[in-house]
Amino acid sequence: MITKDKAIEVIKSLPEEFSIEELMDGLILLNKIETGLRQAERGESFTTDQAKKMVKTSH
Repeated sequence: MITKDKAIEVIKSLPEEFSIEELMDGLILLNKIETGLRQAERGESFTTDQAKKMVKTSH
């Protein structure tokens, strides 16, 4: 979940005039970043080496 303050930061980073799509893209990116940070805090992430091994074994 994102905070209102972070959503406002996204809006402030946009140009004076913007489309709804640009706003949504910014909010979606923020949400994905926040989700990734929470997953990393819970240890639900992989090192680069682990990810490379998973990709090799899936082919």
